[in-house]
Amino acid sequence: MDRLPHEKGFHVSWDQLHRDARALAWRLDGTPWRAVVAITRGGLVPAMIVARELDIRTIDTISVKSYHKQAQGGLEVLKSPDPELMRDGDGILVVDDLVDSGRTLELVRELYPKAHLATVYAKPKGNPMVQTFVTEVSQDTWIFFPWDMALQYVQPFRGED
Repeated sequence: MDRLPHEKGFHVSWDQLHRDARALAWRLDGTPWRAVVAITRGGLVPAMIVARELDIRTIDTISVKSYHKQAQGGLEVLKSPDPELMRDGDGILVVDDLVDSGRTLELVRELYPKAHLATVYAKPKGNPMVQTFVTEVSQDTWIFFPWDMALQYVQPFRGED
């Protein structure tokens, strides 16, 4: 029997996400960033951790919504960061939790060509769109982030106990 996509899961705890976001910050240290821009919603927590670790006080957001059924996967920017801050993106660190297909980051790259795009996790299809990441997972892995989860019993992968 084939597994459903969510059955090949990578479960990320709050502790693991915090460690991985700090590791992302370590990789980004040494550049004088003007600001951090979080891609909402998933990039909010990693961006906050990166900004804290790198002592960056200017933080903004970009909100991108994808329409899979209505517009065949079109993207819409619901909220843009401050244009005076962003300019062409030079000195701006854009942070997201995950790059999957790369479509969202491709749009951000078009808007801010000189911004540095960083994610905590990356899948191979989206990997070319991100400049810095911490952990690569296979394309068919579903990442369960801590904000999507509740504690409950889980059946063992093999066996019954």
